[in-house]
Amino acid sequence: MTSEPVTPAQPGAAPDLVELARIVARQRAELDRLRGQAAVSAVVERAKGAVMALTGCSADAASEQLRRRAKDARRTLLEECWITLGALGPAAPPPTVTDACGDGDPTAPGASGPGRTAVPDDVGAALARLGQALVRVTTPQDLARCLLEHLAPDMAADAVLIYRRRVDGGLRLIGHAGVDDRLAAQWRQVPPLSGVAALDALRAGEPRWLEDFDTDVKRYLLIGDPPERWRSRAWLPLTGSGPAEVCVGVLRTRAGDFTARDRAHLRGLTGLCAGRLRAFDTPPERSADAGTDVVQALFGALPLSAMLLTPLRNASGDVEDFRIEAATPRSGDLLGRAGEAAAGRRLLELRPAMPAEPLWQGCLRVLATGQEYESEPFAHEEVVAGIAALFIYTVRVAPLGDTLVVSWIRHGSSDRQEQRLADLQRLGNLGWANWSLHAPEVSWSTQVFALLDRDPADGPLPLTDVPELALPEDTPALTRAVAGLVHQGKSADVPFRIRTNNGIRHLRLTAEAVCDRHGTPVEVHGFVQDTTARRRAELALVESERAILTQHDVLRAERTLASRLQHALLPMANRPVHLAGLRVEVAYLPAQSGVHVGGDWFSAIELPDGDALLVVGDVAGHGVDAVATMAQLRFTAKGMVITGSSLTGALTRLNTLLLHSRDTYATATMVLARYNPRERRLVWAQAGHPPPLLLRDGEPRYLDRPRGMLIGASATPVFEEAECRLEPGDRLILFTDGLVEHPPESIDRGLERLGEAVAAPHTDRPGSLGPLLARMLPDERRDDVCVVDVRVPETQGRSVGAQAV
Repeated sequence: MTSEPVTPAQPGAAPDLVELARIVARQRAELDRLRGQAAVSAVVERAKGAVMALTGCSADAASEQLRRRAKDARRTLLEECWITLGALGPAAPPPTVTDACGDGDPTAPGASGPGRTAVPDDVGAALARLGQALVRVTTPQDLARCLLEHLAPDMAADAVLIYRRRVDGGLRLIGHAGVDDRLAAQWRQVPPLSGVAALDALRAGEPRWLEDFDTDVKRYLLIGDPPERWRSRAWLPLTGSGPAEVCVGVLRTRAGDFTARDRAHLRGLTGLCAGRLRAFDTPPERSADAGTDVVQALFGALPLSAMLLTPLRNASGDVEDFRIEAATPRSGDLLGRAGEAAAGRRLLELRPAMPAEPLWQGCLRVLATGQEYESEPFAHEEVVAGIAALFIYTVRVAPLGDTLVVSWIRHGSSDRQEQRLADLQRLGNLGWANWSLHAPEVSWSTQVFALLDRDPADGPLPLTDVPELALPEDTPALTRAVAGLVHQGKSADVPFRIRTNNGIRHLRLTAEAVCDRHGTPVEVHGFVQDTTARRRAELALVESERAILTQHDVLRAERTLASRLQHALLPMANRPVHLAGLRVEVAYLPAQSGVHVGGDWFSAIELPDGDALLVVGDVAGHGVDAVATMAQLRFTAKGMVITGSSLTGALTRLNTLLLHSRDTYATATMVLARYNPRERRLVWAQAGHPPPLLLRDGEPRYLDRPRGMLIGASATPVFEEAECRLEPGDRLILFTDGLVEHPPESIDRGLERLGEAVAAPHTDRPGSLGPLLARMLPDERRDDVCVVDVRVPETQGRSVGAQAV
């Protein structure tokens, strides 16, 4: 490659920038060409070396052999080199040299690798392009991306997965493209299960074509979230001279079969991929030399569990595994491989799940920082003298040059007791303390210094100085408790408070004295506990109880007042009353749950013209406000109708009244009914209220509701009237929703039950309102209930001395 200097057109002039850019582009293209040529040469030389090693021929003879085989199989030289490298066996027996690369060549594709027979020309060209692209691939992950770029436009491939067989027979994902990292992590390690297509292909040494999703999903465990994402798949083992160890999966969202062309393409692709995987630069394996033997002999004599690890890095420099250079005999048990020799093997081979464990991250941290790592204590079960026992271990990782020393420390009973004591102090938020009364010996645990907000560098305090830490109001009680310990040997359990940088802290000192044979205290030991959280909870509970009691008293007083107002406003008749030839019985039952009184009400009066006015209503809400609104509506409604207002006019005016009472924002429902005894005609209107129930000849039915909406909800309400003719023997029930609404039962079901109850035998006699209510209402009522029971006597006649309720 030569450089091309740019000469300015005139002295002192700047070179042409466009021309400079062209030169740089040409130089970069030339550099890329040379790099590609070098990579191709490396592959060819590697393949020549393989042929020479297997056959004993010269370099020229090996080169000629490769070119002849490529020509015979209609391949490019680079393809033939990849296939030759892929056909190499890991443990092939040494060849017997009979001639210089003759017909007995064990590297020939016809003997140990796939050849290309009857391959379409376009497939051959595609494989040639792939072989050229493989020279720039440096990792299995790059290989997966390269394959997807190659197969996506050719056969609509959407994802490529590359799995390698593990020592235990399972699979490890070494490369993927077209799938997200979450799914790749989920399927990174595949145990040796039946029903895995990739494992099936490796065991059989033949491709598996999954082209009927409905059948395949019953036979195989399919990758995907959901599996329906890919409707057709192909799993192809990369075979060489030995059993297949790597399987490539091609996944398509498109349903349907892989054509004969597609299958030929994929089969040809496997030979190239096998060569590329074998040609990857792998870390040098452990070599057996005198130094290694000495290190292993040293580790073998150690009475503990330890390993010496060398990091193995990928092309990008990241650690992908560790090689165990030396290991003590007991280390295999802690790796879950008891009885197996660990030296010389890879760490992930012995423990594939290690990257998900804290020890793996600890090793990476030591490599990055050079600082030692120690894990949290963990339990491990071991068999001692035939009996399973649980021991506590910690793991330490220390750097040693470019290697790591990993050791497991088993803690004895004293260590476990110390750890348990530390856990107890941490969980209980306490610390222990010990004071000698006849020598200046004081010892505190680390937790006590933290609880008392004291710097450990200042040392512990004598027992008699501890009260000085408390707030002034708590000092006398703490001083008396300490004096009782020191002089009388009396145990102490005293709360006190201290002031810290984070505010007031509530503490508790519990201690006892140890006396000599004369009864004189000589030592005090005990503990200090932080009770701040519990004390705050207690105070909050006391405040909550006080607030509840106060609120309960207020509500009880309000209920009493509302109940008295209600009784004064709703006088109850002790027996049925007669109005305009009707027999009327009323009932009102307050709610049993809660402390509020509701706003249900009724009216039944005879008007000056001899008609009867029947009203039931329900004000939304409870309490004094609801009772006050109820009284306002009850008396106003009666007054309006008595003075000549129509039923709809009265409802309209009541709606206006509530809209202008904005101090309460109340709403209400009601039914107004006017009965003309001369025509036995009932005219009624409603405002968002359940319709009356009519019982005639033993058949119950609800009257058809005229239009009407909630009072107090709209400035432009619409109300209409309806009428019906009552016959002798008819029974009419007006009621509020508390009679039929009992959650979780729906109100429709409540209306059905009311119809059934009214029509039932023994509930249609005079005086049967009590049994009707008993049948309809639950044991505990959640709402008020108001019922007006109207009966038309069999013999119609005007009663004397009409009453009102």
